[in-house]
Amino acid sequence: MNKNHVRMKKVNKNHPKGKDFIVKQKDELLSFLFSCFPSQSRNSVKSLLSSRCVSVNGAMITQFNFPLYPKDVVSISSPKTNKRSEKLPFDIIYEDGDLIAINKPTRLLTIATEKEKCATVYRYLTDYVQKQDKHNRVFIVHRLDEDTSGVMIVVKSAKLKELFTSHWNELVKKRGYYAVVDGVMKEKEGTYRSFLKKNIQTMMYSSKGEDGQLAITHFKTIKENDKYSLLEVEIDTGRKNQIRVHLFEHHHPVIGDDKYGEPTNPIGRLGLHAFVLEIKHPISGKVMKFTSPMPKEFLSLFKNK
Repeated sequence: MNKNHVRMKKVNKNHPKGKDFIVKQKDELLSFLFSCFPSQSRNSVKSLLSSRCVSVNGAMITQFNFPLYPKDVVSISSPKTNKRSEKLPFDIIYEDGDLIAINKPTRLLTIATEKEKCATVYRYLTDYVQKQDKHNRVFIVHRLDEDTSGVMIVVKSAKLKELFTSHWNELVKKRGYYAVVDGVMKEKEGTYRSFLKKNIQTMMYSSKGEDGQLAITHFKTIKENDKYSLLEVEIDTGRKNQIRVHLFEHHHPVIGDDKYGEPTNPIGRLGLHAFVLEIKHPISGKVMKFTSPMPKEFLSLFKNK
């Protein structure tokens, strides 16, 4: 048996459900699972995560690179115990008693608008938690634009909502995005810094003075061709449409953005994806990192690069 784990319960070797393991040394979840089930195919082991059959210390996890530490307990359950999440239009990356992290798809609102009341992250997750207990609630602490995909969290108590929203910038350690933009970047990496304001059409723009909200956006080109650039973007501030505005104002609008500029739309969606969110829990002090893989359609534009 691999030195990195100890089996706690004996079960049928041909059925990888219903097992608990104690972690013996630092590892990542998928690597750990491969070592636990050496006779299973790699796709079969990966399906445990996508089927929401894996929990760590009682919290359901789907994130392949979720970090494990000595004495963590990894449990494998039957898919039948995870039916509550089957109808959700997105994957749950992580869940515990305090919060839920999801991989939000593009074209899904965070909260309701006058035109759309039901198909929102808030409504789907409210229904999800209330299937367990009708008194359960979720609270929005940050948002992603409707057409932006990627990592987003909600919390399960009003106390946590207040702590997160009042100290958000101090608690967020990293916010990373992938952005596909029109054209080839002259500067391959750098920082955009401006003060953003809203006009009467609710469009954001950079003020010529310092009378708006400070917005800081770091970028780095990771792939390019003669038409598009794929950027890794990190923001120090979370202003409305910040990345889209900064890239548009520097003549490289995000593809598929029908609000800022007139960029091309080769993949039928906005080319913006939140791939990492790292936060510090306001009560426990634990730093938690959630990630989401790059959308395949982004990479399809750079097949030969």
